[in-house]
Amino acid sequence: MQQSMESLVRVLESYRGRDKIIRTVCYGSQLVGGLLTRNTNKDISSQQFGRRLLLFSAQLSHCRTVLRLFDDLSMLAYSQSYGLGATVIHATLYSNEEDACVRWISIFTNVADQLYYPCEHIAWAADAELIKVKSDKWWLFSTVLWGTSLLLGIMRSLRVLMLLKKKLKKHERDGGGRRNSHLQRKMQEQRLSVLSSMADLSNAIHWMPPGFLWAGRFPSWLVGLLGTTSSLIGLTLMSTSDSEQSDST
Repeated sequence: MQQSMESLVRVLESYRGRDKIIRTVCYGSQLVGGLLTRNTNKDISSQQFGRRLLLFSAQLSHCRTVLRLFDDLSMLAYSQSYGLGATVIHATLYSNEEDACVRWISIFTNVADQLYYPCEHIAWAADAELIKVKSDKWWLFSTVLWGTSLLLGIMRSLRVLMLLKKKLKKHERDGGGRRNSHLQRKMQEQRLSVLSSMADLSNAIHWMPPGFLWAGRFPSWLVGLLGTTSSLIGLTLMSTSDSEQSDST
């Protein structure tokens, strides 16, 4: 019990970990709140509790939006360090040079992510009446950029998964036991990443203007379910990554 508490505290002490916890609680509250409010036959107290959970979820979402006001520089630093990716070593592929397709997908993903932040900041400032512009189009721009980043992320993971499969087959022929297990673990991480991005992409499409695919058709509980699934996968992948880093040091 104490070890679990210490692990949770360590996660909350980091910005990345705290954001993932807030995100999980946010979507989890929306999931439960949506389920409690969708049935009109439920007692009034359950529906009131459900509405409070939805309001709590909305406040946590707003909290994350405000915290992202300070993410531009860290994203810019990451984009600059990655550059065109030519000199980046891709550890999962055991290669001295990253695959060209993966590299260019990563570059376009960085561009989409970099543009996402100022668009969201302008939308937030417009809603807060700090600037006199309409926020609708800026929220649309940020949603489109988010969806583009997610779609590129899915493409990247599928490409990496294909390359890892080729590596695994080669090592199986050569009899590389420990390396095989490492590749299989990396493949599982990529599968989870695809599942997480697909869940988020479904929600991104839901938040597009009505008439675009299934935009606006998801009930609150389904949005919460998809977001919770994505958030839990993100926590799992973060925990796995931190464990690998601690093992290597």
